[in-house]
Amino acid sequence: MKILVTGGTGYIGSHTAVELQKEGFGVLVIDNLCNSEKHVIDSIGEITGQKPLFEQIDLRDPEATMEVFSKHNDISGVIHFAALKAVGESVEKPLEYYHNNLFSMINLLKAMRETGISNLVFSSSCTVYGQPDQLPVNEKAPRKDAESPYGNTKKISEDIIEDTVRTTGMKAIALRYFNPIGAHGSALIGELPVGTPNNLVPYITQTAAGIRDHLRVFGNDYDTPDGTPIRDYIHVADLARAHVIAMNRMLRNQNKDRYEIFNLGTGNGFTVLEVIKSFEKVSGIKLNHKIVQRRPGDVEKVWADTTHANEELGWKAEKGLDEMMLSAWNWEKSLQAQKNKKS
Repeated sequence: MKILVTGGTGYIGSHTAVELQKEGFGVLVIDNLCNSEKHVIDSIGEITGQKPLFEQIDLRDPEATMEVFSKHNDISGVIHFAALKAVGESVEKPLEYYHNNLFSMINLLKAMRETGISNLVFSSSCTVYGQPDQLPVNEKAPRKDAESPYGNTKKISEDIIEDTVRTTGMKAIALRYFNPIGAHGSALIGELPVGTPNNLVPYITQTAAGIRDHLRVFGNDYDTPDGTPIRDYIHVADLARAHVIAMNRMLRNQNKDRYEIFNLGTGNGFTVLEVIKSFEKVSGIKLNHKIVQRRPGDVEKVWADTTHANEELGWKAEKGLDEMMLSAWNWEKSLQAQKNKKS
């Protein structure tokens, strides 16, 4: 069976392509490479022994999207990652986020409908919960007004999918994940931000590697044990595994409803300063960090109730915070070694 992975040269998409191939699936990756690099396809091939198929297209282009679906007429399911994903940037550039994330979603669903592909796994986010009233947050918690345009695109995309499922023969699973970090154990793929990182962990590793002068911690006056925001951090390989399980669930007709939602996290919350301390412990490097003003769009604290995913999917996150941080650091060191070779 062939699975189409949109945004498959990106961070989570590339790790999911690896897990799919390990499970015996054929993989077709499509990506516009706006925030990733084509050589990731070679890295996936190095890990698995087989390079996935690759098409460079922009899902905002309906004709190009339909052309790929017509060319590859043996697709059994789609895992949709392709989206802009930085909370802070979305506050500054809302129109770009709405245009990119929603048009691509609509064009993808139209192409699936027209070619009779019925299985979709959607990369959603805990941002749809906003600041939850109760913690840990479960799937029945109300979705709040989004704290950022990025979060709103995830919320609207979920609505688009649910409405489409209701009126077609399609099945879909939305995976609301918390904060993916870490890298593949081979250190051949990992988070590869273009320009200045928007996420905490690559900023930590780039600071440790000397690429950044210091790490900014956005706010220390939140209602948390040390004043910094709390997040549920999950290793990207654990996350990728869940996408394969979700796809298999639909292919084997094990889904209980045609549209299902699962939280993906560890169920544990860590503050920003706790993440920094974990990195310092596993790397032996003291980080130069500075407290700065809060960042617009950031939620104070959120972590997952993962009971539904644990019991219904039979999936559980396995890796702890120290292991996540060490894999991220090994990936950063691998990147620096590659750069030194080239120079």
